[in-house]
Amino acid sequence: MKKNDTVNSLPEPTKAELEILQVLWEFGPSTVRFVNDKLNENREVNYTSTLKQMQILTEKGILKRDESQMKHIYIPVEAEEKTKDQLLDRFVKTLYKGSAAKLMMQLLGNEKTSKAEIEEIKRLLDNIE
Repeated sequence: MKKNDTVNSLPEPTKAELEILQVLWEFGPSTVRFVNDKLNENREVNYTSTLKQMQILTEKGILKRDESQMKHIYIPVEAEEKTKDQLLDRFVKTLYKGSAAKLMMQLLGNEKTSKAEIEEIKRLLDNIE
């Protein structure tokens, strides 16, 4: 079975849930307060909203909660790379009919790709060959 043939048994996180996961991936297991404080560095988010989303993520099986201490600690169930691989795979299958080449052509065709990024992509391609 190829890497892209994997089937994810976990539900796909929403945009707001992905923001929470990004904090946990970057900083490791954390309390709701810590995650909420980090989210508030970019935009205003109510503590109760963050708490509810983290509870939903736990119910979905995307996070697990360590209740051994007074303050509950939340931990992602899947590693960042695995989750991103699965989301990207779904994205490519849905929007680009499974063609990574079509996705890359669109990405490289937009004017937001810097020369440095293009050089890095060339290096990655050279390493694949």
